[in-house]
Amino acid sequence: MVDINSSSQTSKNGTFFDIAKEFVPKILDASRTITEEREIPPSLASEMAEKGLFRLYIPESVGGYEIDYLEFLELVAIIAEADGSVGWCLNQNNVLSTLSAFMPEELAIEIWSDPTVILSNGPPISPSAVPVEGGYRLNGRWNFSSGSRHAKWVVALTPIEGRLLEDGESLEKRNMMIPKEQVKFIDTWEVNGLRGTGSFSFTVEDLFVPESHSFIEGLSPRENGPIYVIPKTLLFCSGFATTALAVARGALNSLIELSSAKTPQEQELLMRQPFTQREIGQAEALWRSAKSYLRDSTEAVWESAVRDRVIPVERRINLRLSSTHAIREAVKVTDIAYSLSGATAIFETSPIQRRMQDVRVIAQQIQGRMSHYDTAGQYFLGIDPQSRLF
Repeated sequence: MVDINSSSQTSKNGTFFDIAKEFVPKILDASRTITEEREIPPSLASEMAEKGLFRLYIPESVGGYEIDYLEFLELVAIIAEADGSVGWCLNQNNVLSTLSAFMPEELAIEIWSDPTVILSNGPPISPSAVPVEGGYRLNGRWNFSSGSRHAKWVVALTPIEGRLLEDGESLEKRNMMIPKEQVKFIDTWEVNGLRGTGSFSFTVEDLFVPESHSFIEGLSPRENGPIYVIPKTLLFCSGFATTALAVARGALNSLIELSSAKTPQEQELLMRQPFTQREIGQAEALWRSAKSYLRDSTEAVWESAVRDRVIPVERRINLRLSSTHAIREAVKVTDIAYSLSGATAIFETSPIQRRMQDVRVIAQQIQGRMSHYDTAGQYFLGIDPQSRLF
């Protein structure tokens, strides 16, 4: 059996677990600002970057920490329990940084020579790139660019006009690496949950991108670390599932604290009511079961990545399924906390209100789609899964 629980990575600032825990009170103090301003406060984001929290998945060869997958998810849980938006960005921006292991080393060194650099990206909306001398002429729009307000570079995935891959059928797609100041951001992020992610859209018009600032999507990693064996789709979904469970945990903890102090009108203390006790028990069962399945799946995938450098389909399917299930169950747990809190939870100042909004936005994203259950069902029925998101 491979030892997949290696010792904690350290930096000059101590273990990353200690660093993450040090940020919890700072994040909690800033939670109102994070929601109202729709961003992680610049000073807080900069401090997190300076402490290395956005370089966790970057190869050591280009100045990153390349920490273990399971350790990373624990760090996400610590941060996300304090604030869902910050946890979301921690996962999103770090997973995106694994591109540093796939792009030419010279480009990776250029980008990450700045120790506080952070990437953001977004799903492309009909972009185009025309080959020209020395590079590409780029046009297009990309939405949902989480962390855009504290990022320094953006990634624009774009098909290249007139170019096919070696199979002769697939259009070549390239990741265009663009300094943030060269794109135009559009404020579309008028939402109720995960407001602090600042997931704006960005556009470019007739922008020249040098060949040296692009690379083909889908190539094998340049680096040998096991984290780069795991598909980004699974890194994203397991990290966001961890975020959802942490948000639900925070809501449930807030309810438990409230129940020892609140006495509903003409009733006894909330924690003394049988209905409350039953609902808390059910919520704990939902949360712990979902967390256990997700943990089992992540451990299995990490073991395969470390030991075999190949992840079997069944383990990939299980990770996709457990991630989706964790997100959906996190919504149920948070709804229980919200319902039991009564009128206390309806105010914007309530941490349960914010977490209820956050977890529902997570469930509305691609990672929480109910169709992922279909994908898993197809596999277990012996049918080729129709999705490629595993």
